[in-house]
Amino acid sequence: MIEGVLRDSIAKQTTKQLRRDGYLIANIYGKDIKNVNAAFKSNEFTKAMRTKDNIAFEVKVDGKTYKVVIQEYQQDPVSAQLLHVDLMVVTPKRASFFKVPVKTTGSAKGLKNGGLLMIHKKRVPVKCCIEDLPKEFTFDVSDLDVGDNFLIRDIDMGDKVKCFLEGRVSVVGVIKAK
Repeated sequence: MIEGVLRDSIAKQTTKQLRRDGYLIANIYGKDIKNVNAAFKSNEFTKAMRTKDNIAFEVKVDGKTYKVVIQEYQQDPVSAQLLHVDLMVVTPKRASFFKVPVKTTGSAKGLKNGGLLMIHKKRVPVKCCIEDLPKEFTFDVSDLDVGDNFLIRDIDMGDKVKCFLEGRVSVVGVIKAK
């Protein structure tokens, strides 16, 4: 569980001071709860995100525990350091929008033919209950040659998970290198 502090002020000067002190600015929101302005130690938050094994995780702010998922984040364009994160509180048995990560396994045979493996969608937006949420979508790219793609319609999501992207949208593919 990641522990954070409650931000009393959301003024620009206070936010800058927190960032200088090594904090990551966060907003926690959800249905039926009041928005919480929080800050987490940046290094602790990053380490926890790399080691978590599920999309949903718990955070503790001001003595209250929230089960949250990352909805959006902002990075510094030069240093790639996290600047801000939006955390949505998940409610059991209530459908919400989530972004499921895409992972690949294997080495595409198109790479030997001069192609480049492209992950077009790093996260696929879906709507479902937290109980039905897949951990990730994994693609075995071993058989992909130059010009081959995995599309949204190739993902087996089950009955309870809905994706609102069109079926012809490419998720992973091998393109011809220039």
